[in-house]
Parts: sequence; C-alpha cells; structure tokens
Amino acid sequence: MLTLPDSAILLGRDARDWRGAVLLAGEALEAAGLTEPEYGPRMVSMVEEFGAYIVIAPGLALAHARPGPDVLHSGMAVVTLAEPVVFGHPYNDPVSVVIGLAVITADEHVGGIAELANVFNDPTAIERLANAGSIADVRALFRGSE
Repeated sequence: MLTLPDSAILLGRDARDWRGAVLLAGEALEAAGLTEPEYGPRMVSMVEEFGAYIVIAPGLALAHARPGPDVLHSGMAVVTLAEPVVFGHPYNDPVSVVIGLAVITADEHVGGIAELANVFNDPTAIERLANAGSIADVRALFRGSE
C-alpha cells in the first residue's frame, strides 16, 4: 500500500498550466518527506520528453518519474485543481486531479499503478476526488477501494 500522508493532499489549488500542476504534485511529495526538491522538475521533464501520456483518464493525470536518488520513500500525493488545466492529451483533457507517484523500485511502480486502478475502477472516483472538500473526503475515497 502506497503511503498518502495528510501533507501530500492539496485541495483546490491554482495552477497556470500543466507544468504548474505537476510541480504542485512534486511540492506535495516533498512536503510529505517522500522526495527531494529535484523530483518535481523530473516529473515535468517526463511529460516534456514523452508527452501527455500521464493523463490516464478524463480529468486525471498520474505524474511520476523513474526511481532515483531523489525518492526518499515510496508514496503518493493527491492534488485537486480549482480550475482544470490542459495537458495536451487528445481525449482526456482538461485535468482537475493530479496524482503524484514516487517509488524506489520499478516493482513498486507497477504495484502503485495497480492500487490506483482499484480506486479509479469506480466511475465516480475522479469527480468525487475533484470535488473533495477535505482530507477526510480523500481518505474515504481511497479507503473504499481497499
């Protein structure tokens, strides 16, 4: 189970563009002690290099980078945006929820994706997360998938 500290949950934040949204996820991971400051910019670089593949469902982006020395502990962050932003995905834009994922090993990456898939199997999950008014709302959504 990926850790999701309260300090890694940011609700109703403002981002000018996709880079700002991804950097918010990086800041949340850093604030929770999961990553070093370099991890957020590395997540941005992944999108710059490979495109908007991180937008995995309508309204949902999964920001991440490869395991590296800037990942201190495996875990995730949840960022909801006050106003959705465009990532450049042909079908799933705009994005209102960014999940930040930081893992130490490639195996944890696969496991983390599987965990998240369980949450987002619920067709209402993205909208419920986007509209979450409290950390408790976010926790309830993730608990419901266990």
